[in-house]
Amino acid sequence: MRLAPMTILLLAAFSTAAMPKSDRNDLAAQLAGRTAGPPQDCVPIEPASNLRPVDAQTLVVERGATLYVNRLRGGCPGLDPTDTIIFVAHGSQYCRGDHFRTRPFGGGVVPGPICILGDFVPYRRAR
Repeated sequence: MRLAPMTILLLAAFSTAAMPKSDRNDLAAQLAGRTAGPPQDCVPIEPASNLRPVDAQTLVVERGATLYVNRLRGGCPGLDPTDTIIFVAHGSQYCRGDHFRTRPFGGGVVPGPICILGDFVPYRRAR
């Protein structure tokens, strides 16, 4: 369910620059031992965790023991794991079809292209 009246501008700054490149880019390693669930249209926005770029086609958001993988519609040219995501939320969730832009880590005045979220696939650890 989406809440339309409230619009929030989220400027998601990531601390991926301090992480070794192999750790932040190796999605297969992050998903090891996890099982994919059915795709979801939306996931709640939580202040402590943001959308994190993995590559030019993929974002990840972590919610406790679950990683939600979002394969972007058409990719996002130039998206890098160290980029800042500029997201305008229309409610309290990230949803399929929502748009965002990027800004290179450490600056850049002109935002990147408009990119579109796809489905969120939950990956949970086996119990």
